[in-house]
Parts: sequence; C-alpha cells; structure tokens
Amino acid sequence: MRFRNIKHNSAKNNNKHEKKTKAKYAKAPDRIKAFITDLFMIYMPILYITTYLFMDGKDDFLSSDIAPLLAVSIYGIIYTIFVNKRGQTPGKKAYEIKIVDARTGENLSIAKSFCRFVMFLVTAFSLIGLLLPFYRKDNKALHDLICGSVVIVASKGLKS
Repeated sequence: MRFRNIKHNSAKNNNKHEKKTKAKYAKAPDRIKAFITDLFMIYMPILYITTYLFMDGKDDFLSSDIAPLLAVSIYGIIYTIFVNKRGQTPGKKAYEIKIVDARTGENLSIAKSFCRFVMFLVTAFSLIGLLLPFYRKDNKALHDLICGSVVIVASKGLKS
C-alpha cells in the first residue's frame, strides 16, 4: 500500500512537470520568415540612416570599415532589447513565435539575449549552425543550443 502511494504521487509530479515544459516549437520556415521581416523592419532603416544621413552616400558607406560594424552593432542592441523585454522582435511577433529560456520558459536576460545575437553572427558563418533546425525535433539552431534558448509558438508557450 505504501509503495502504491509513493508511485501514485510520483506519477502526479511527473505529469505536472510535463505540463510545465511542454511547448510547441516554432518551425524553421517561420523562423526564417521572421528573420527576413526583421531585416526589412529594423536593419534596413538603420542602413539607410547610416548611409544617407551620417555619410555622403553608398560609396562612402562601402569604403568605410566602421560603418557596417556600427550598423550591425545598433541592430544587435535593438534586437537584444526586444528579446529581453518581450521575447519577440517585430518579425517574430508577426509570425507568432517567441524566444524563451529553455529551462524556465521566461524571457531571456540581457546577457543571454546579447549572447544569442553574437552567437547567431558566429554560426551564420558556418552553414551547419543554421541548418541544424532542419534536423532536430526541437528546431534548435546552434546559437539556441549554446545560449540555452528555444523558439516556440507564442500562443502555446512554456508556462512557468
């Protein structure tokens, strides 16, 4: 009788844990579409402002070593703030997906958000890092594995 009670309580606890961590992972095509949307909504205006307001045109921008780095840095700061505060960039919001911590289901910290952006830049140079979601059940890319994040469908997110 005592063993049954222990087994029954253990089964209840396991079911509660499964409900907590169950999430619907975002599909890779939705992640790609959200990324392209972010490029057009955030990065392109940054490039335009940098090229035509701060510099004398595209020739100066292309000949500069610091201007592209500055544009990517500004994009990284904006991306980090969006992911930290809301868990979504405008593109991810449009496709109803969200970036959360894989363990807790909460929004990422500033450090993890920035780390995820930097690791995305690093893994973008190796196609293996970006092709990884097509071969994993949880659709995690290399930068998600490194930073402990996961991209989920926002309406079916992890509950903490």
